[in-house]
Amino acid sequence: MTPTPATATARSVPALPAPPTGPGPARGRRLLRAVAVAACLPYLVLKAAWIGGSRVGIPEGSTLLDHRVAMIVANGVSVLLDSCVIVLALVLTRPCGRRVPAWSLAFPVWVATGLLAPIMAGFPLQLLARAFTGGVATASDPRRDPFLHEWVFGVVYGGFIVQGLALGALFVLYARDRWGRLWRGRMRDLPSAVTGRIPRAAVAVAAVLALFPFTVRLVWACGGTAGLGAGRAADRTSDFYVLEGLYVAFLVLAVAGGVVLAFRRARVLPVAVPLATAWVCSGAVACWGGWMLLASLLGPGEPADRPTRLVILTYAAQMTVGLLLASVGAHLLTRRSAADRTRP
Repeated sequence: MTPTPATATARSVPALPAPPTGPGPARGRRLLRAVAVAACLPYLVLKAAWIGGSRVGIPEGSTLLDHRVAMIVANGVSVLLDSCVIVLALVLTRPCGRRVPAWSLAFPVWVATGLLAPIMAGFPLQLLARAFTGGVATASDPRRDPFLHEWVFGVVYGGFIVQGLALGALFVLYARDRWGRLWRGRMRDLPSAVTGRIPRAAVAVAAVLALFPFTVRLVWACGGTAGLGAGRAADRTSDFYVLEGLYVAFLVLAVAGGVVLAFRRARVLPVAVPLATAWVCSGAVACWGGWMLLASLLGPGEPADRPTRLVILTYAAQMTVGLLLASVGAHLLTRRSAADRTRP
């Protein structure tokens, strides 16, 4: 009997792999889990100390001391976010984690990826830039009061980098076991049924909208001050320029990944490459755009430090672009899962 397309697809789908049972893989995942949890502790302890009133790592004259209530709220939120890394590490390594609904696991991991990726890429680049510029002080006021002691950035960002590496490795192993069939093959093998007009329209809108935050951040990265308040413009350092250039790169890569997926371009590429690019870069664009938008709207500050309308619109547009591009990857995975007649 000649197989129908439906039966051919069903027969070509590999069975869902069983969880690793060998001592080697299990031991490796437990080690990664321990590393991820341990990397969270310095940050959590430091934040808890600040909430409790300690000034460890905060120099005299820091603006952090000007708004006690806002500092407590911000630190409380960041403690909750970093605690989620511990929860995710446990879910990704426990048998019950394989029964968690796909969306309720994928979304927080996507958020964690988006928040950690710019730090993992940006902090080493900032250190490299400092080595060539001789420090981070601004030209306008090289003797200004520091925001935090330098060792705090090393402890916090170093911990974030370790968290990202350990949690990322755990999620890759987990996703390969549970959903690896969904990104098998190359772009030329991707059925047209898994894309369609909706993701193409989303990518088109995102690409056009991305021109706005791309242009603004490129201007900032090149030294322009358009839209920056007087205080923000005066406080620019090498760190500022590195991050702005990094956000430009994330915007470009996020759109490129979405275009390849939605329009099935670069046909020789493995599906996993544009999918991973869209995953990481859309998360970085959306989550940091949303975080900075929230901080701009709620954070107190002097008139010179308050964000302008251009800054707020830039963050909002960036967040929207990231969400649209993330929906393209989600649409592809959902449609391919449905085509395989399986549930992720």
